[in-house]
Amino acid sequence: MFIWFTSLNPIWQALLATLFTWFVTALGAAFVFYFRTINRRVLDSMLGFAAGVMIAASFWSLLAPAIEMAEGSSLPAWIPAVIGFLLGGIFLWAADKLLPHLHIGFPIEEAEGIKTGWRRSVLLVLAITLHNIPEGLAVGVAFGALAAGLPSASLAGAVALALGIGIQNFPEGMAVSIPLRREGMGRFKSFWYGQLSGMVEPVAGLLGAAAVIFIRPLLPYALAFAAGAMIYVVVEELIPEAQLDRRDTHLATFGALIGFAVMMMLDVALG
Repeated sequence: MFIWFTSLNPIWQALLATLFTWFVTALGAAFVFYFRTINRRVLDSMLGFAAGVMIAASFWSLLAPAIEMAEGSSLPAWIPAVIGFLLGGIFLWAADKLLPHLHIGFPIEEAEGIKTGWRRSVLLVLAITLHNIPEGLAVGVAFGALAAGLPSASLAGAVALALGIGIQNFPEGMAVSIPLRREGMGRFKSFWYGQLSGMVEPVAGLLGAAAVIFIRPLLPYALAFAAGAMIYVVVEELIPEAQLDRRDTHLATFGALIGFAVMMMLDVALG
């Protein structure tokens, strides 16, 4: 199976990898068929874990390769990494300001973005969708980098990134579907909205892979862009949401440590 996967064009590899991350989101959302509620402490631990995975992936799988790839250019190696990193954060900031969405655990009065009359369920899905844009982009760029033939880009490293993103998508699917069920929505509809948040990843993955394949000089910038967007999500959304319950913030902290360690292990062991 893996041999067949290695023979594919990087764009097809990116598509399959992001379909996998979407599938894991759906697996997490499917827990709504077995549970009506989710313990706040468990949710905080899962959000912390997701934050740790994204922080580790941002450096090990994206920023470090971006700097290495830029070393052969006429510019200092840090310039593409810094520019791409900041642009990624600015892009997510702009999307945060424009796209209506509601973070988990907040009342609908605190919805962000352009004011609309959309239902709470739609706003919750859009919040997780914002998380998934940089995740899908990161996986797509990692596979697209393979076509550039650079030593720092490896199939094992791209697969490790897809695995790490998939693992942290599992609690994100649960974090959407189960709260919707608790608010009275039907099981199937809650599941549908939960997995819907992951549908953007294959689209972002294809765009990321195609961009760096056809415009190779963009590659270091694209890798750093994805890293900046993911760090923005971690600091702006995941960590604050994981720390809402002030009674035991250590759960989210240890969840982040474990998530970082798991992603680092995957990237070093497979990459």
